[in-house]
Amino acid sequence: MFSFESGAQLIKQLTLLGEGALTSLRLFFLTLLFALPLGLLIALGRMAPAKWLNTPIRLFILVMRGTPLILQLIFFYFAPFYMLPEGWKFSLPRFPAAVLAFSLNYAAYFAEIYRGGIESIPQGQYEAAAVLGFTKRQTFFRIILPQVVKRILPPISNEVITLVKDTALIQVLGISELFRVAKNEASRLFSTTPLFIAGLFYLLMNWIVTKIFEAAEKKLSYYK
Repeated sequence: MFSFESGAQLIKQLTLLGEGALTSLRLFFLTLLFALPLGLLIALGRMAPAKWLNTPIRLFILVMRGTPLILQLIFFYFAPFYMLPEGWKFSLPRFPAAVLAFSLNYAAYFAEIYRGGIESIPQGQYEAAAVLGFTKRQTFFRIILPQVVKRILPPISNEVITLVKDTALIQVLGISELFRVAKNEASRLFSTTPLFIAGLFYLLMNWIVTKIFEAAEKKLSYYK
């Protein structure tokens, strides 16, 4: 039977989980803020004909996509202190280290999505734009990029949904995000209820993300 005590306990759990969710959301939005534009720059560098530019970028993408994100989190937090020589050692704060690792990791994935979208545009469109007097910059931003955005929305949405769930990985750095708080509460109360509530938080966030991308795809449907 529901009691005042159990209601107060539930409110306390929701408050704690809400605070953890805010940390997860901060990481989520900061990652998108940095990774989306950085991914475009990396994609353009990856497509550049100059080997001195595209070779290190290819290596960067290989490393970031080929190693676990949790390992990258540990690296960016601990590496500056343990790998740099004396006098140069420093340690990033936990949350900025997490933002750095997430941003670089997701920028690598976004870069390959951007590249696939850009290379899917027929070469004839570039030639037609040149005939009409468009500069390369105007061609890219006014003609190519709007079409690319339409084409890459589905794979980008998949990565963004994955990002929501990946925020749980920052618990490895001792940051009290949503899943860490839920796990601690579950251990303290000997109950799976906090984990179930955390699952609902993740589901709600991904439902919102899905609806936003569906609205964006519908708005850009005139590119069919």
